[in-house]
Amino acid sequence: MTSRRIVLKSTVIAAALAATGLAAGADELETLKEEGVIRIAMSGAYPPFNFVNDQNEVVGFDPAIGAEIAKRMGLEAEIVTTAWDGIIGGLLANKYDAIVGSMTITEERDQVVDFVGPYYSDKRAIFTQPGSGITSLEDLEDVKVGLTLGETHEAWARDRGYDINTYKGLPELLLELENGRVDAIVNDSIAAILAMGAKDQEFEMFADPTTEPFGAGIAIREGNPDLAAAMQAALDSMMEDGTYLAIAEEWIGADIR
Repeated sequence: MTSRRIVLKSTVIAAALAATGLAAGADELETLKEEGVIRIAMSGAYPPFNFVNDQNEVVGFDPAIGAEIAKRMGLEAEIVTTAWDGIIGGLLANKYDAIVGSMTITEERDQVVDFVGPYYSDKRAIFTQPGSGITSLEDLEDVKVGLTLGETHEAWARDRGYDINTYKGLPELLLELENGRVDAIVNDSIAAILAMGAKDQEFEMFADPTTEPFGAGIAIREGNPDLAAAMQAALDSMMEDGTYLAIAEEWIGADIR
């Protein structure tokens, strides 16, 4: 979900805001209420958090959470899928109104967007095939490491100097690991464990000991305190009345707050 990394320069942000004609201090909540729809973005390639099913529908934990938040705000949710490495740029360019796509809350991202939540927590983990002999971060220095393009894991791996290949999403990562084109993959632990379990893919894993668990948040454009408050209130009420737990158990099988 998510764990992602996107670097946006201030000039790009300014250009995006200018292109959309957003006035400083103008909150978008009233506009959304008038339209009756909130456009929610995600990659659609991160099962079981968000993915496209056999009926060509985007389903999973993230769209369920996003749709319930929209409902409690009196809005319809329109799900938009887009490439992860450009998803914040699309938000700033007004292509959608929020990102509910397992996005890790980071200081870097918080400089260009505002976050609601977190709505779940996870931890970075390294996955290999059984018997690989890869059991530590030091072992990754001599192997090929697979990651999703644009995730925070990619930046972490580059900083450590690993030999990496990048891919569009988790399904592709798992296939590359299974076929031996990479020796290890780095991903949020919950999504990878559940996805490999669903396809009966054998694996070994160990957690990254250098990082703390992280929170996934809902990203919106800056300068919208009313929208942020309304979305947070909807999320809080879901967590209080049992709806959040029901959604988590349906898609994840556990409470992941």
